[in-house]
Amino acid sequence: MKQKNDYQSVAYHVSTVSIIANALLSIGKFFAGVLANSAAMISDSIHSLSDVLSTVVVMIGVKISAKEPDENHPYGHERLECVAAILLASMLAAVGAGIGMGAVNMIINRDESGLEIPGVLALVASIVSIIVKEIMYQYTAHNAKKINSPALMADAWHHRSDALSSVGALIGIGGAMLGFPILDPIASIVICIFILKAALDIFADAVRKMTDHSSGEETEAEIRKIAKSVRGVKGIDSLKTREFGAKIYVDIEISVDGKMTLNDAHAIAERVHDKIEKKLPHVKHCMVHENPA
Repeated sequence: MKQKNDYQSVAYHVSTVSIIANALLSIGKFFAGVLANSAAMISDSIHSLSDVLSTVVVMIGVKISAKEPDENHPYGHERLECVAAILLASMLAAVGAGIGMGAVNMIINRDESGLEIPGVLALVASIVSIIVKEIMYQYTAHNAKKINSPALMADAWHHRSDALSSVGALIGIGGAMLGFPILDPIASIVICIFILKAALDIFADAVRKMTDHSSGEETEAEIRKIAKSVRGVKGIDSLKTREFGAKIYVDIEISVDGKMTLNDAHAIAERVHDKIEKKLPHVKHCMVHENPA
């Protein structure tokens, strides 16, 4: 129960910080874009606003996924956090597509004399955004890895995509100020590409975690090492792992002395089970089967 409370506490704290930071950034970048006549900065402000909405989705996903197992969900609700990540990716893709379509329309229907040169305020806003969003990415990613949360990691990449889009805005605004006004809407298209790429990555990761993907060679090697360190284990006959949202399920077959009693063999299996779950907190359940060596 303590581990679950810590999980929610970290996720909610990080999400609250994200909401406040993104709301302030979105408002600041929007007014900077309007006052400095920058379409790229206005697009970037919309991206930051979408971050606020996506973080709310993350918070809802974390809360639902932490519910206790019930009659209809005997294995728990962890996969619902992946559903939240998929919803987040869909929202992100919609925002990116909207920004891209608006920028393309601006370029196609432009009147060269009507493309305004952005002001210095937009340039300053983009630099501030890059710094703040990269800090938010590092902060959120660190905590997402700490609690192994796919939804929180998706939100971290949302921050990174915003930082990269601000880089595009910076280049576009700077280029427009140097006498190439068309670079401002072109920067919006670059922002669109970064957003769509982030959405695709988030979607693919969430789907992978929902389709019983293995935990990977590194984790499985660690599990084998832990099992072999238990006294009485002669070898590992089989090992299967699968990701279940933020958690891992393990099925392992160990070989023990075939001449020992069932009670002794079972005791060894119990020690393997307990040690794996203790050493690897992300393992939700470990099933151990013993075979005669």
